[in-house]
Amino acid sequence: MIENNLRYCREELKMTQKELGFILGVSPQTISNWETGYDPITLHRLVRFCNLYNYSLDFVCGITRKNIKYDKIAVLDAKAIGKKLKKLRKILKITQDKFVNKCGIHRTTYNHYETGYSIIKTMAAYSICKTYKVSMDWLMGKK
Repeated sequence: MIENNLRYCREELKMTQKELGFILGVSPQTISNWETGYDPITLHRLVRFCNLYNYSLDFVCGITRKNIKYDKIAVLDAKAIGKKLKKLRKILKITQDKFVNKCGIHRTTYNHYETGYSIIKTMAAYSICKTYKVSMDWLMGKK
């Protein structure tokens, strides 16, 4: 879904893959790979795209069908995202094992996300948000 919406947004902006690649600091081939689903867009570049063009993460990722008013995310903070992941898991009252099994994420990898040791990958965040019906905008920084 992300790849379709990313292409839709780029075309809505009347921008070529070459132009978007220049802005995001990648090749047109990389943009093509993101739009065809061959490679996932990195979370940093996805947030940068959304910040530049006022698209919500939820819209670009296909979590919502409407682009809502978007509050820019100043910085991706691995520890803050980790705290939100832990908060979500506590609200759901489930163990890490149960949480990751439902999303298809390796437990050790998820533990690195939850502890803030590493920034979550785009597809892992998408999987969590779709599985547990939470906002990607919220997970990445909105209050």
